[in-house]
Amino acid sequence: RERAQVTLNSIGDAVISTDVAGNITYLNVVAESMTGWTRQEASGRPLQEVLRIIDGDSREPALNPLAMAMLHNKSVGLSANCVLIRRDGYESAIEDTAAPIHDRRGQVTGAVIVFHDVSVARAMSLRMSYLAQHDLLTELPNRMLLNDRLTQAIASAQRHRTSLAVLFLDVDHFKHINDSLGHAIGDQLLHSIAQRLVACVRRSDTVSRQGGDEFVVLLSEVARAEHAAFTAAKILTAVSRPHRIGHQDLHVTVSVGIGVYPDDGVDAETLLKNADTALFQAKALGRGNHQFFEPDREVRALEPPNRMHPQSHR
Repeated sequence: RERAQVTLNSIGDAVISTDVAGNITYLNVVAESMTGWTRQEASGRPLQEVLRIIDGDSREPALNPLAMAMLHNKSVGLSANCVLIRRDGYESAIEDTAAPIHDRRGQVTGAVIVFHDVSVARAMSLRMSYLAQHDLLTELPNRMLLNDRLTQAIASAQRHRTSLAVLFLDVDHFKHINDSLGHAIGDQLLHSIAQRLVACVRRSDTVSRQGGDEFVVLLSEVARAEHAAFTAAKILTAVSRPHRIGHQDLHVTVSVGIGVYPDDGVDAETLLKNADTALFQAKALGRGNHQFFEPDREVRALEPPNRMHPQSHR
């Protein structure tokens, strides 16, 4: 028995056992540390009093894994995203396995739970998921996340018979800024522009960076097309104000193309393509303006360049 306890205290996982009534009979030292209860204090107490586990999303108490193990007479695991609340209120994400304990005759006499802290791993997973969906420079949603949100917004607009708009924009003569002042200044300018774009729209809207100096704004609901034009004009004004980068003020403008659902496309790909075409119409009309998609309008460059290479600046 003493050797078993030494062994259990040597492993890196927390171990708690209960009798068939659900009262605690044993904690190892890791379990003492993670729950905030000593073995002596916890002994004989109901498991739920010592091992407080909640769902990380709903904040509701999680199912008692030891009771489930004894009820079904088999090993069970916690549901995903469970959080252990220590005695002093500190919270840690955990993963666990619970199993019934049998006597020599095969009768269930209690249960044991083995669990460990996965806070770092879970935080890393969330961070990796965030990075996969956001632009590293501006921390705006990237192309992948925008496409997902746009598809959802179109589905919602279709159900509720409402309208939405996408604004495709890029920075006029950005390549000249990069070439003359350097990429570090160019990156700071893009970050400044990104902040102003976010300030121009509602929290329910999405500002994304497509790459290079290209941004797309999703207006998730617009009552009339004029509302999209109003937002575009607001963006033109906001971006044209001086950007303080280092010890200098930079003056830039953007051109904006507007596509409206459902008139300019009923799917994400078509809507973005037509908003991009409208951007070229704005460029052809002298830059620093916004234009709605008009399929019959003559444009100098009828076909936009391949968007697979976002570094191609105009």
